[in-house]
Amino acid sequence: MASRDSAHRAWRSAERIKRLSDRVIGIGPLGLGLDGVLAWVPVAGTVYSVGAGGLLLFEGMRAGASAATLARMAAYLVADSASSTVPIAGWAVDTLFPGHLMAAKALQKDIEKRHGPSVLPDSWDRKKKPRAGRRGMRVR
Repeated sequence: MASRDSAHRAWRSAERIKRLSDRVIGIGPLGLGLDGVLAWVPVAGTVYSVGAGGLLLFEGMRAGASAATLARMAAYLVADSASSTVPIAGWAVDTLFPGHLMAAKALQKDIEKRHGPSVLPDSWDRKKKPRAGRRGMRVR
């Protein structure tokens, strides 16, 4: 059984992979990341997809995720990686199918169920907080 700290490190690693692979750019429920962009580059897309998927599964095993969670993650990742092997139509599917995101969420849900919620550091927040005013200008 993984320790709480180890499990939450795996949770944060899954968050990094999820954002990098499928949510670098997010517009509502849709997102685009390296997995979608590299899908259009023969071989590179498959290599990235399999590598990131393998890392997610490794983090899941390190966190002590249940066999059911690991199987669900593997199914999402196989579907995602297999689609990138088919030219054009498969690449389009890979661009739109957020397999890494779904696998990461499954892992994160498993970790939270067993170890409680994880908190991201403030530095991970993508939105900048507005300032009260600019330097040299008076705020009334």
